[in-house]
Amino acid sequence: FFFAFEQHHHTMADPYFDLIMNEDLANNEYPKDLEAVQASDGHKCLMAQVMTKELWEKLKDHKTASAGWTLARAINTGTCYPSSFVGCHAGDLESYTDYKELFYPVIEMYHKGYKTDGSMKHVTDMDVEKITTGLGDTTQAKIISTRIRTARNLKMFPLNPGGTKETRLEIADLMEKVFATLEGDLAGKFYRHTSMTPGETQNLVDWHFLFRGKDKMQAASGYHADWPHGRGIFVSADEKFLLWINEGDHIRIISMEQGGDVKSVFSRLSRGVAAIEAGLKAVTGRDDVYMHDEILGKIACCPSNLGTCMRGSVHILVPKLIAKIGFDEIDKIARGMNCQARGSSGEHSEVIDRIDIFNSAVMQSALDVHIHDTLPTQGPSHTAVYNTFV
Repeated sequence: FFFAFEQHHHTMADPYFDLIMNEDLANNEYPKDLEAVQASDGHKCLMAQVMTKELWEKLKDHKTASAGWTLARAINTGTCYPSSFVGCHAGDLESYTDYKELFYPVIEMYHKGYKTDGSMKHVTDMDVEKITTGLGDTTQAKIISTRIRTARNLKMFPLNPGGTKETRLEIADLMEKVFATLEGDLAGKFYRHTSMTPGETQNLVDWHFLFRGKDKMQAASGYHADWPHGRGIFVSADEKFLLWINEGDHIRIISMEQGGDVKSVFSRLSRGVAAIEAGLKAVTGRDDVYMHDEILGKIACCPSNLGTCMRGSVHILVPKLIAKIGFDEIDKIARGMNCQARGSSGEHSEVIDRIDIFNSAVMQSALDVHIHDTLPTQGPSHTAVYNTFV
C-alpha cells in the first residue's frame, strides 16, 4: 500500500493525488477556463458565480499570514473542475476574512438563510439531552445503520490545503498522544497509512472504515498533497467511534452503529468530541485548541462544512421506493428538506436497494435539525414517498 504511493510520487504528477494548478492561475493570471465557464449557460459552481475579474485584480497578489494562501490557490478546484459545486477552499483561518469578498457570498449561497454580516452568531450545541423527539418503530425498522461525523481543525496549524508534509506529520504525532488519553468505549488503536500491515489495510477496507484519497477535486485543493504521509485512522475497540487524521480537515470524528438509535450515536459523538478536546488541551497545555470564528462557527477547509462541521446520515432500506420513483427524485425531495441522498455505498456509488440520506445544512446549531417520526406528506412527491416509504 505504502510502496505503491511512494512509487507514484517519483513519476509524473497524478491528478488524483497531486496538486496540479490551472496554467493561468499558476502564472497569477485570471483563468481563461473560468471565463469560459462563466460565459456558459447552466453552470452551478458557486465560486464561478461570485468571482469576477475586478475581484481578481484586487486580491491576486495578497498572501495570508499563516499559510501564504493566495486567491489562485483558493479557486483552483472550481477552475479545474467546474462541476465542483462549491469550487473554493481555505488554506488557513485568515483565508475567510482576507478573501471574504469571495467566501462570504459563497457561504450565504450554500448555507441558505445564514447571514455573514455579523447579525448572526454561530453556536455549536452538542447537548444530547436536548434531543427530545425519538424515531418510531416503523421508521427504525427501515434504518440499516446511523452515522454522524464532525470535523475539527487545530488552531496551531494551517488548514491542510495550506499545510505541508511536516505539519501533517506533526498533527498525526500529536493526535497519537491524544488517543492515549481516551478511556472506556472511546479507547482503541491508531493505524497510520504508512505503517499499517496489508492485513490491517484490507480489514479497514472491508469494514468501509478506511479513507483512500484518489479524488481529483480534492487533490486540486491540496487535500492529498504528500499522500500518504501524516494520514491515519483511529478505531475504538467496539468499532463505533472513529477518527480520520488529515483526510481533508485535520481531524474528522465519527460515531456510528447498526440500527436507527440516533440519540445513542449522537451521544457517543458528543462525548468523543469533548474527550478529544480535553486530550488536546492536556497534551498541548493550551486553553483553546480548535479553530473557530464567532460568525462562521467551527472552521473547515471547505465552506460547505463550516458551522457545526457536522453531518448525520442513515442508510435506509427502500427498494420499492427506488424502483417506483428512482434515485434522482428521492434526492430532489431530500434537497427540499436541506438533505441530500447518496448511493448504496456513499457518494457517486451505485444505487441498489438502499440509500444514504444526510443533512446538507451545517451552519445551524447542531440541534436545529429535528428528528421526525415520518417524512412530511405535503405535495404529490412527498405523498409518494410517504405511501411507499412509510
